[in-house]
Amino acid sequence: MKKLFRISTVPMSLNILLKGQLRFLDQHFDVTAISGSGQDLDEVQEREGVKVHSIQIQRQISPVKDLVSLVKLYHYFRKEKPDIIHSITPKAGLLSMMAGKLAGVPVRIHTFTGLVFPYKEGLFQKILIMMDKVLCSCATNIYPEGKGVKDDLKKFKITDKPLTIIGNGNVNGIDLSHFDPKLYLEDEKSKLKKDLNISNDDFVFVFVGRLVKDKGINELISAFKKLSAQNVKLLLVGPYESDLDPLEESTLSEINHNKNIITVGFQKDVRPYFAISDALVFPSYREGFPNVVLQSLAMGLPAIVSDINGCNEIITNQENGVIVPPKSESSILEAILLLLDQTLYDKLQPNARMSVMKYRQEHIWELLKENYEQLLISKNLTF
Repeated sequence: MKKLFRISTVPMSLNILLKGQLRFLDQHFDVTAISGSGQDLDEVQEREGVKVHSIQIQRQISPVKDLVSLVKLYHYFRKEKPDIIHSITPKAGLLSMMAGKLAGVPVRIHTFTGLVFPYKEGLFQKILIMMDKVLCSCATNIYPEGKGVKDDLKKFKITDKPLTIIGNGNVNGIDLSHFDPKLYLEDEKSKLKKDLNISNDDFVFVFVGRLVKDKGINELISAFKKLSAQNVKLLLVGPYESDLDPLEESTLSEINHNKNIITVGFQKDVRPYFAISDALVFPSYREGFPNVVLQSLAMGLPAIVSDINGCNEIITNQENGVIVPPKSESSILEAILLLLDQTLYDKLQPNARMSVMKYRQEHIWELLKENYEQLLISKNLTF
């Protein structure tokens, strides 16, 4: 079997973003998952049944540590001689593509799951653009996760290499047998609602993700507190990141004191929270191709999303959700009120699950496998 290395900066990316995919690919290739060490990497090894190798990679720019990681990746590639390396996060992409080129790895792929530099300014933006240009120059193949990411790579002239979107976008597709509302019985949902002090006649909006500024939480909370209806709840599922991207003090205060806002922190399994909700609200500033929107639709929830990359590719306005301008408190409030109008909700809700059928996981995996095989053949690396 040909050797395939899948690489990310932190093991959580392999564990969550590529769940199931590595096990499938391991039937056709000799797969090794590479990232920093941790419980997530152990889980990948156990669940996916693939080999793992730990190389610490810093998320932040750290010249000395980055050089150490680059050297370790280079020596490991020289020793193991992989046929394909495929990275999915920015720093792992930069270092592994550089190391792979130096080590003579024939097929070097990076997937851009989202871009940071379009939302930055000044010197920092120039540094990020330079890093991505170096990454692309060292890669043999570039996969943007969706059309929006592809357009930004072209707009900022990051590379003139062909840009390949696998299927309809998204790095792993959606497991429709896992994200299925029929898995949850009414008794289970009623118990969870009771535990969270949610009434059966409440309309529940849910947000799933990191509770940070860049996810639009400040605007969401500000909009929600202006609602006069008392039978509406906002369920926040995800962790704070106060050290990296803190929320405003007024936002935190409102979350803590508004009885209609419920926080449950990070949850390994978000499906029960989708199951007791009526609609997703996801006013993020920037995304690549957000899994949470696919997941919510698969669970039968129409979505309010920002008009940004990925979100506006998954949601068709007034068909399976509502699209609003980013960073607009008034637009979020207007969209919430629109969905509380039962007429529009009854139109959108039946379309939600049907709209993600084209992103089913098995289709994405098969296309990726075929793409790998074609690239190997083009390099005269027969099976």
